[in-house]
Amino acid sequence: MSTRMRAARLHSPGEGLIVDTIDRPELRAGDILVRVASCGVIPNMNAIFSGSLWNHLPPLPASVGLDAAGTIAAVGGDVVDFKIGDRVYVNPWLSCGACSYCRAHEPMLCSAAGFQGYFGFFPQSRRVLDAYPIGGFSEYMTAAPNRLVRLPEEVGFDQAARFGYLGTSFAALRAGAVGAGSWVAINGVTGTLGVGATLLALGMGATRILGLGRNRAVLDRVRALAPNRISTLALGERSIAEWLREQTEGLGVDTLIDCSGRGAEASHTADALGGLKRGGVCVNIGALTEKLAIEPIKFMTNRIRFQGSNWFTTGEGQLMAEMARVGVLDLSKLDTEAFPLDGVNEALARVKQRPGGFTNIVVNPGR
Repeated sequence: MSTRMRAARLHSPGEGLIVDTIDRPELRAGDILVRVASCGVIPNMNAIFSGSLWNHLPPLPASVGLDAAGTIAAVGGDVVDFKIGDRVYVNPWLSCGACSYCRAHEPMLCSAAGFQGYFGFFPQSRRVLDAYPIGGFSEYMTAAPNRLVRLPEEVGFDQAARFGYLGTSFAALRAGAVGAGSWVAINGVTGTLGVGATLLALGMGATRILGLGRNRAVLDRVRALAPNRISTLALGERSIAEWLREQTEGLGVDTLIDCSGRGAEASHTADALGGLKRGGVCVNIGALTEKLAIEPIKFMTNRIRFQGSNWFTTGEGQLMAEMARVGVLDLSKLDTEAFPLDGVNEALARVKQRPGGFTNIVVNPGR
């Protein structure tokens, strides 16, 4: 095996990635080397790479890329339970293992958390990014075994490269206790998070799914997934709260998944909150930045909740893989657009066009 490899790197914020030939990452005793077959390209990636947001980029030039899937090429001497040839998804979430949250077995709240190949949440995230400096837009990357999701043959690598957004939606649905009999509203149903949330909610047994979005063509496609269980409303057409209650015999929905992005109008979220059932919960996963006006007395008297959810655990990723293996999570509904490593900037340009949540844009480093 060659000790050199190709990787797409960010040399300067706001500029295109450059495919360089660099050293293959050194395999430590407790790590696994993964030959990357596919890596996802997500809508927020261009904004992160611009360097204009609060996120802390890794030291430049940085090997980047989130949501990688592939086969194990080598295992460290201390690794058990994984072997060469195993098919895996690499969960990019990095935690330090030492802060008060990690010691309390809450790595998703880590004080130094970061995403491998993407960014850190805090200035002190540098240490976890330095430990795993190679992202998914590369031919090889290393990862700790506890971050690997075993992939069944029923899940293709390109499909697994969507697990980041799928997992974010899955964790939110679980936080909202979605299951058999649930009535669920999804604000931003036509986007990447929203389509994933719909596919997962169907698989989790939600009785009714009420989707809110702007793209009417995608709204129609969402509804066609299960016309007897899914209804949709175009944002701006009428009051969201009134519509949600009409659709739920006047009670309201059990769970609202808010996928509103940075540029979305908070007024739509506020309106949708009015369609929550007493005792219901809104889970926000869409990075809405506009301030949201709420009336605390309504939250108190109706015992409703508003909470955030960020990313997902490797265990939740394994649950999704099992759902896909037996067919209750139907990933065949996604349309993949694949680009070679040399086409990584074309892939980033394509995702800027916001093609809709059914479009799965990936980079195949081996091409």
